[in-house]
Amino acid sequence: MKRLVVLISGGGSNLQALLDAIENGTLSADIALVVSNSAGAFGLERAKRAGLPTLSLVLDRTISSRIDYDSELAQHIAAVEPDLIVLAGWMHVLSPNFLDRFPGKVINLHPALPGVFPGTHAIERALDAFKRGDIASTGVMVHEVIAEIDAGPVLGTRVVPIAAADTISTLSVRMHSAEHELLVDVVRGLTARGR
Repeated sequence: MKRLVVLISGGGSNLQALLDAIENGTLSADIALVVSNSAGAFGLERAKRAGLPTLSLVLDRTISSRIDYDSELAQHIAAVEPDLIVLAGWMHVLSPNFLDRFPGKVINLHPALPGVFPGTHAIERALDAFKRGDIASTGVMVHEVIAEIDAGPVLGTRVVPIAAADTISTLSVRMHSAEHELLVDVVRGLTARGR
């Protein structure tokens, strides 16, 4: 069974989607570790309730730089020998110092389609673009992580329509639903292929 490490920064709803898929048998994988860069992330509580090992590693004054942080993070993750590292709402840009330790093993879930709205606040930016008449829909993608933000090879996408009455809240609900489905599908495909 493939070993996953899941990195989160917040509530962990995408982690929960993976846990549910493992529980109901639609995903054959083992989550070896859940890491958060926020000590108060609710996703850590979700992981603990599921009996999973967790690590909270916060970038603060005890770690002198982002490069040092990435090196320490890589050491913790390498210790559990993951087959796949899943960034599921992870709000920290990983440097080559981390990525070079795990070539081809790090994937990211991003709430936008390829080449559109990289970085933070993608849902808000999509809704603003819709209101300006620039786009009719948005979507989510899973991609392999490279040093350039949200620009690695695309592993899967889902289009999410935007309605005239949408607010950030209503659009976010549909985006999160699409994220959960897509993430599970991509991870299932990668683990089945022996990635």
